[in-house]
Amino acid sequence: MSDALAPRPAAAAEADPIAMEVFANRLLSITEEMGNVLIRASFSTNIKERKDCSVGMFDVHGRCIAQAAHMPMHLGSLIGAVATVLERYRLADMHEGDAFVCNDVFLARGTHQPDINIITPIFWDGAVKFFAANTGHHSDVGGPNPGSMSQSAKTIFEEGIRIPVMRMVRAGELDQDLLEMIAHNSREPAERILDLRAQVAVNERGGELMKRLVGGDGIAAVEAAIEALIAYTGRRLRARIAALPDGEYSGERWMDGDGVPGGAPIVLRARVAVKGDDLLLDFSGSAAQARGALNVAPNALEATCYYAVKALLDPDLPANSGLFDAIRISAPAGSIANPDFPAATAARAITCNRISGAIFDALNKVLPDEARMAHSHDSVPALLVSGQRRGGTYVYIETIAGGAGARHGADGADAVQMHVTNSSNLPAEALEIEYPLLVDEYGLVPDSGGAGRWRGGLGIARQISSRVDGSLLTARGEGHVKVAPGLDGGLPGGAAQLFLAPGTQDERDLPTATTAMRMTAGLAVRMETPGGGGLGAASLREPRALAADILDGKVTRAAAEAAYGAARVAGALAAWNEED
Repeated sequence: MSDALAPRPAAAAEADPIAMEVFANRLLSITEEMGNVLIRASFSTNIKERKDCSVGMFDVHGRCIAQAAHMPMHLGSLIGAVATVLERYRLADMHEGDAFVCNDVFLARGTHQPDINIITPIFWDGAVKFFAANTGHHSDVGGPNPGSMSQSAKTIFEEGIRIPVMRMVRAGELDQDLLEMIAHNSREPAERILDLRAQVAVNERGGELMKRLVGGDGIAAVEAAIEALIAYTGRRLRARIAALPDGEYSGERWMDGDGVPGGAPIVLRARVAVKGDDLLLDFSGSAAQARGALNVAPNALEATCYYAVKALLDPDLPANSGLFDAIRISAPAGSIANPDFPAATAARAITCNRISGAIFDALNKVLPDEARMAHSHDSVPALLVSGQRRGGTYVYIETIAGGAGARHGADGADAVQMHVTNSSNLPAEALEIEYPLLVDEYGLVPDSGGAGRWRGGLGIARQISSRVDGSLLTARGEGHVKVAPGLDGGLPGGAAQLFLAPGTQDERDLPTATTAMRMTAGLAVRMETPGGGGLGAASLREPRALAADILDGKVTRAAAEAAYGAARVAGALAAWNEED
């Protein structure tokens, strides 16, 4: 029997909420420092520049005690990796200086293969007391297509190297053979080696900081504070749940297809059942297991649910296992939300963002007006270009932001990542220095935000051209068919677009899921991401806000007249000119 199954300490008595906030922030500061070190020390642009990584701290029972504010999706990978380490290895067989590596969806409870996890036990007085954990999205982990992210992959065997939990560092000695085996299953082995070394070092830093905390307060006091913090988090969330009216609330969000070209739109359904302080999220009625790589593994679904509940009910709630214990989750086996082996999951973040939208849709029916929100772009549009450069191969990957849904009292944010993704953009300067690519255009897409009393946020136009022959383009996204609905009379957001050779006589639309399409020097690809839905009737929009939209170039006059009426637009502009 694994040590992870040993009885946990009894829950602590109620503690001072202020003391809990202080202790929670002390733990959070440790994970934030780990995250900063990981970003600064990494070599690849995807971690160094785009911050596609996450860190967390866990106790000896595998409970999350703190997670830095990076990628909500990655929480699933971290929880799964720590649990799998505890099942595979006895605590007594771990040594100071050990570190474990894994990535696999089915063998190590990952969420997709490019996210490689490093788990490090932290010792105090000769015994394991905590685990430092981090994950980084590696731009390529092998498979038939560069980037290991083909939306049309049929099985996990097309998605790169499968790493079960393995000991990569033994008592401080790095297993160079294992490191090189992982690295040379990638198209960029040097990047893999350097980033994995950085991930190992980050956990060592986390261990130092935890030991400093324990050294100052004492292990008994720290363990008692952790128990109190987890219990406090659970009580606080249950109080938020209990404040909701009992009942069942349903929501849905549609996807363009299941990852295979030519497929029909599919539905994601969320049933939220509230009874007292108990919350059930049930995904019965959602689409069957996807033929492409849009499937969501259990840990990815859990991370999505935790994010959505926290965001809607208590955004300031500490991110630890007290939050998780208050939520029950159910999804039918063999569905897109609970796929059977060997389902492909590389593009799971798209589905998870749409699942978030379905949960938001359900809770919009019961939350107060100030907490409700129109649908956002709920996607993870991605551009991936690979090929040859001086010194070897390259793999450029970037997820592009879109428009957020409007809220009561506020327009939706323009050009933001949504829900379970939270990465930065890749600056044009870094992109052009690192890769044989040019950024031809980077800006907002006018008219892409849904009209309403409060307008939806705008999507992004990102146009990139290759400077060399033979580059391979992979692109994916959602919202080409199923756009972001508005709320309370607001209009839907704009649709996604993907063009090859934009602005030329050879311009043509590309399929939503384009994989490894060959590019010639000078050929450009243009991605326009979806906008967010509007909230409230367009007739209620403030004239000054309407005029500002037009004058700022966010809405063309023609589109404004179509949505708001020519007379209202003329009056708004006239009033603006008179005031200014």
